[in-house]
Amino acid sequence: MAKDPLAEAGFYFDELNKLRVLEPDVSQKTSELKEECKEFVDKIGQFQKIVGGLIELVDELAKEAETEKMKAIGARNLLKSVAKQREAQQQQLQALIAEKKMQLERYRIEYEALSKVESEQNEFIDQFILQNQSVATTQGVQSHHAPLSFMH
Repeated sequence: MAKDPLAEAGFYFDELNKLRVLEPDVSQKTSELKEECKEFVDKIGQFQKIVGGLIELVDELAKEAETEKMKAIGARNLLKSVAKQREAQQQQLQALIAEKKMQLERYRIEYEALSKVESEQNEFIDQFILQNQSVATTQGVQSHHAPLSFMH
């Protein structure tokens, strides 16, 4: 089989009979590789768009999560504050109860002392009345008609 002198010189004819420097097989593979590279670049572009959208979505979710986290922290702090206020209020009320109990005890002691004084005064008055009655009876025996001046 005789070799083509142009092929030996590195020149080839394509399907349109145009003169080419590359072998038709290599030229076809180069075109296929070029097409595959174009498809790959297109797919990479699509991938970048998808990843960009995903990154935006994740950033948005992260912002929402941070907002909710801050709300939760605020609610927790408010709850702690309310609990501390209630605890302080409870302590104030307990102190007020203790103060009122002490005041009640003072009033009870004062009442007992006043009741004792009242009892002693009533006893004194009863004895005074009895004594005056006995004096009046004694004086009445001595003089029937003498009025008691202190009983007016």
